Amino acid sequence: MKRKVINSLLVLSLIATAASCKSDKKTETSDVKETTETSSLASTYNVNLEQSKINWIGSKPAEQHKGQISLSESRLSVNEGELQGGNITIDMKTINVLDLEGQEKEDLENHLKGYANGKEDHFFNVNKYPEANFEITGVEHKEGQTLLSGNLTLKETSKNITFPVQVSMNEADDSLILTSKDIVLDRTEWGIKFMSKSFVENLGDKFIDDQMKIAFDLKAYKAE
Repeated sequence: MKRKVINSLLVLSLIATAASCKSDKKTETSDVKETTETSSLASTYNVNLEQSKINWIGSKPAEQHKGQISLSESRLSVNEGELQGGNITIDMKTINVLDLEGQEKEDLENHLKGYANGKEDHFFNVNKYPEANFEITGVEHKEGQTLLSGNLTLKETSKNITFPVQVSMNEADDSLILTSKDIVLDRTEWGIKFMSKSFVENLGDKFIDDQMKIAFDLKAYKAE
């Protein structure tokens, strides 16, 4: 009986691992694409900076950390109730770690922002690159999903990515909500190679995963 229980737990563990691997599939990138042409009849929706954020997760073998980043002035275009285009500006100086406190929190935030002397380019070097940008290049409805494509610019590199989103319109207050599940990015494609075993040898278990996750959580209101 004990062996059957152990075998059952092993099967469940394997299923959970397989599901996790499937959900963590890396988002493919391509070269920068032209932005979508916005109809002259399209309405502008201003992203509410207090109600919107980018969630992030970074990990290494022993642990992972999660946090949020705020936005700067951002706009979306809507035509006949459908998202058509837009530009989302990310304020990299607002990188916030949510799962640490005190000095540990401050140290990690400073490292990610590049505030520590000699470590400016380990990650995002926000003094040199205070903003990241996502510029919409396409919206497609396919197999019951809404697929959003756009040029993501981090530091000096721009790549086009496509990922599923949920978009809902609320006529009562002329608002739009746009959310996504985790978008899995290979940070090294944007030149962020610090402690990557793809570029640094003999790291053992001290490496930082190349994959990082971000997710959009946006609310916008129709411009008057």
